Amino acid sequence: MSIKHGLLALLERGPAYGYQLRSSFEESTGATWPLNIGQVYTTLTRLERDHLVRALPENDQGQRPYTITDAGRAALAVWFSTPVSSTDRPRDELAIKLALALTTPGVNVPDVVQTQRVATIRALQEYTQLKMRANQDDTAWLLILDSMIFRAEAEVRWLDHCEASLVRKAAAASTHSTPVEDGDRVIEPHKVSRR
Repeated sequence: MSIKHGLLALLERGPAYGYQLRSSFEESTGATWPLNIGQVYTTLTRLERDHLVRALPENDQGQRPYTITDAGRAALAVWFSTPVSSTDRPRDELAIKLALALTTPGVNVPDVVQTQRVATIRALQEYTQLKMRANQDDTAWLLILDSMIFRAEAEVRWLDHCEASLVRKAAAASTHSTPVEDGDRVIEPHKVSRR
């Protein structure tokens, strides 16, 4: 999600200044994506430059609220009606880490997988606890929690798949009793074990 569109969505509710927008953004997303106040004001400056928001006069406390323009509403409508492409999402750091671990000498890949699995399962338990304690009328927060739970479950399944692939590769190598080459790295059959 872009901060730009998040701020436009919040301004569709009514005029607000930077700190209000940051608080509303974090409240709306369950603080799963904390914003730096500098990001908020930098984004507001760009939105104003692009005529998607307009700055209003300062209030008595010296705060300058912003309001969404018709062009901003149109951009927001396009964003809501356009599906999110996988190319629009940030790179998957875990997939990159495991790919590099496989080709980096001296890295114990099963340990990398297991360390991540433990952390992901712990996060999954935390998300489940949050969902149990959540206000059942707060649909937005419940949907965000569901998304985090489903992603964590998928990550655990993928890690299980990675580990099983390493075990199969090591087993195939041990029947030939020769090390398996994996790119520039050699995986010794005895170095891959199922946990």
